[in-house]
Amino acid sequence: MTIVRRSTSPDRRWVLVIPLLVLIVVAVAGLVRQRYADPSAAPAVTASAPVEHPAAPAAEPPVAQVRTDPVRLVGPVPTRGAGRFGYAVGRGKVLGYAGPVRRFSVAAERGSGEDVQAFAAAVEETLGDARSWIGDREQRFQRVGGAERADFTIFLATRETAGLMCADGGVDIRAGAKPYTSCRTTGRVIINLDRWRLSAAPYVFAKVPLTTYRQYVINHEVGHELGRGHQGCPRKGAAAPVMVQQTLSLRGCAPYAWPRKGNRPYAGPSL
Repeated sequence: MTIVRRSTSPDRRWVLVIPLLVLIVVAVAGLVRQRYADPSAAPAVTASAPVEHPAAPAAEPPVAQVRTDPVRLVGPVPTRGAGRFGYAVGRGKVLGYAGPVRRFSVAAERGSGEDVQAFAAAVEETLGDARSWIGDREQRFQRVGGAERADFTIFLATRETAGLMCADGGVDIRAGAKPYTSCRTTGRVIINLDRWRLSAAPYVFAKVPLTTYRQYVINHEVGHELGRGHQGCPRKGAAAPVMVQQTLSLRGCAPYAWPRKGNRPYAGPSL
């Protein structure tokens, strides 16, 4: 009977392979540690993104300017409202330096989509500017609530309502077949919502901000309330006097929103 003895020692092949595997693992681990210990070797997503894609603040101001002071507003404008008005509440401060105080109320047509308090604030800011009529030191203004006695009222009305209100006072504001301009009738300054939101062709063509046109139309129509008539352009290329019908034509002048210029009254030839 032959006895076969089993060897208890491992296969010689594994004796050679295992140390080799250990060396490979150690080498790979060393390369990984070396790569990520150096920040410049980190993945591009984390290390290079701020450098390759920096913020561009220089591109922001023009965008913001377009949004806050455009030449005209986008979107549809209501052509007809309820025919009834909501009045700005409260009483404003006295605007001006000398002369009798003319009290006015402010109203916006219901269904126009306009906030009457915001409209009142724009009116007061314009009439309270030293370049406006108070600079003459011949009159002052003060806004009062709708229930108080007022010398005149400034209305913001849709074009159809403005057309009816102006016609009722003997003023035709149509251009073509549509009510286009604003107007003043006895005790009423009527601002056409189309012009308040869309400006007018001469101002749009000259790329004048809508805020400036709004200042012009308030000063122009209140000028009529103060007894001023329409005027012409003093000379080609000059600033247009505020009583020029700038909504329709500049008559060779450049857009200008105020009745005073260079700290003195500014006017053109009477028409």
